[in-house]
Amino acid sequence: MERRNLIIVGVAVVLGLMAVYFANAWFSGVEQRQERVAEEQQLVRVAVANQDLQFGSPLTRDNVRVANWPADSVPQGAYRDSEFDRLLSGGNVAIRPIARGEPILLSRISERAVLSANIPEGMRAVTVPVDAVSGVAGFVTPGDVVDVMLTRQMPGEGASGDDKMVSIILESVPVLAIDLRADEQNSEAAVGRTATLQATPRDAQKLVLATQVGRLSLALRNIESLDNGSRATVTTRDLGGGYYIRGRSSAPVQQVQTVRASAPAVAGTAASAAAPAPRRPSGPTMVVVRGVDTTNEEVQRYGS
Repeated sequence: MERRNLIIVGVAVVLGLMAVYFANAWFSGVEQRQERVAEEQQLVRVAVANQDLQFGSPLTRDNVRVANWPADSVPQGAYRDSEFDRLLSGGNVAIRPIARGEPILLSRISERAVLSANIPEGMRAVTVPVDAVSGVAGFVTPGDVVDVMLTRQMPGEGASGDDKMVSIILESVPVLAIDLRADEQNSEAAVGRTATLQATPRDAQKLVLATQVGRLSLALRNIESLDNGSRATVTTRDLGGGYYIRGRSSAPVQQVQTVRASAPAVAGTAASAAAPAPRRPSGPTMVVVRGVDTTNEEVQRYGS
């Protein structure tokens, strides 16, 4: 009986070893066949995402694998199979969303999940204040593209407090973060108090100065649109109405001339010079009341 049990155990061990051997041989054969196919079809093996990776996701052997890729279309910054171990051992994390099957690129990973890793070379990140209105009701999210508009007081001594102007100072500006949110996959609308924008050093200076000059507003635009359109400045006159105040002058005062008699009046000679008649306006007029002062203003049609 014991001999029979030993035989059964021995056979089971042999069968188990054979299963392990054939399994290893099969997996080795699959890998060799993939490498052979890659060589025949001019493919290379690069590291790709095995699942969707979000901002800050660490790279591991569970979410990154090696796959065949056409040799003539390997993206710049992709990791080859020879760099696979170095990629996973560096403690790298995703700083941009990476879809499943997408190559792992140098520009999309970093040793730390920090915003500065997303800023291209030669660019800067600058933060401007926004609210529910200037921030498009919270629909501006990281990854969007916006135009930046500045509302400020019109220059000039004759400009009143109601004379405003709006200018587009920057176009097609990428949004890096809203408040402390920098994840491009988080598209849920949320009203933020600050927006961090990507700009050149000179444009960053413009943004900082603009925050001190007037009020900034963001205009959300199609991320694929390349047409910048007109950048003409808009003033209060462009809002319509058709009429404007051409000049501001006090009401004409009739001048009275006093003539002192020095000799008897001669017949046919006027005793006193007639006072000049006030100039009649050529168009419609309007009465403007400023406190206790009242003036007549001549009104002309805009463009005439």
